[in-house]
Amino acid sequence: LQRMLSMAVEVDRSPNCNSYKIADLIFPFILNIPVRSQREALLNSMDSHLLRCKLLEMMFHHSCDVPTTLPLSLSKILYFLGHSSVLLQYQDDVATWQRWDEMLEYLSLLLISYQNVILAFPLADHLRSSLYERMDLIIQKAKPRLQDDDEISHLDIYLKTEDFLSRMQQLLGQPFPLQIKEKVCMIQ
Repeated sequence: LQRMLSMAVEVDRSPNCNSYKIADLIFPFILNIPVRSQREALLNSMDSHLLRCKLLEMMFHHSCDVPTTLPLSLSKILYFLGHSSVLLQYQDDVATWQRWDEMLEYLSLLLISYQNVILAFPLADHLRSSLYERMDLIIQKAKPRLQDDDEISHLDIYLKTEDFLSRMQQLLGQPFPLQIKEKVCMIQ
């Protein structure tokens, strides 16, 4: 299935558009998977980083009270950290901190997938281009094109992570789960 999905992303001249269409079809099914391990197995086994980015982006949009119009970028990932709630309403019976732990897991997966789409050598930023154009870009040794929204400062990262940790402290109380703090540090 993952190989077929990956090929479906690449079949047209616009992998970016195809990945969005496929993610739009898969998204309702992900919402109905009741067990975290099954959701993670599906997301972790995806061959296409671009498709995984689009699917995770949809999940985070679904969990935000205030949507953003930012394109997928490092700024948007930081926005998700500050504005997302527990991702999925239909979840197995788990503690609240475990739901936040899952959200952070998906946020780090989104960050890794996004970095692979944008900065993956030698395909740097070419996963959004068709296979035909990608070969030319690789031969020309084209440099990755970062967006303006990918320019974030260490201070931005620090402030967003501190805001998130204080929000978690209020929601979860004491003792504060170490797994949450570790995942936030990893994302940072």
